[in-house]
Amino acid sequence: MDTARLKSIPVFSDLDDDALSQVAALAAEVSVPAGKELVREGDYSYDVLAIEEGTAEVTRGGEKIAELGAGDVIGEMGVLERSQRNATVVATSSMLLVTLTSWDIRKLKKSAPAVVDHLVSLVEKRKEHA
Repeated sequence: MDTARLKSIPVFSDLDDDALSQVAALAAEVSVPAGKELVREGDYSYDVLAIEEGTAEVTRGGEKIAELGAGDVIGEMGVLERSQRNATVVATSSMLLVTLTSWDIRKLKKSAPAVVDHLVSLVEKRKEHA
């Protein structure tokens, strides 16, 4: 994956070139159509999804709780805490996603800890606002 494209996504924008290169080597790009369920509440979390393009709706217990768009991240809480998904997320438009698996996150924890630290800080901020 191209590091310049990664840098345009807020979750990766503050990373130095070395960390970006390490993420780029592991990241995959996925296109999904509108209506695609990205994650389901209660499932186990195996990947982190960063939205490069498109929109999605977040529901918990069948009630809409948020809308997501370019720059938002999905799944980091479950992967970092090794817990079940706390919401369902469905694409409301076609989407372009950058994905990192839980294995990728473990590799980055060793080779580029700043990346994982940044994701952890995102999780902590979300918990404060939840």
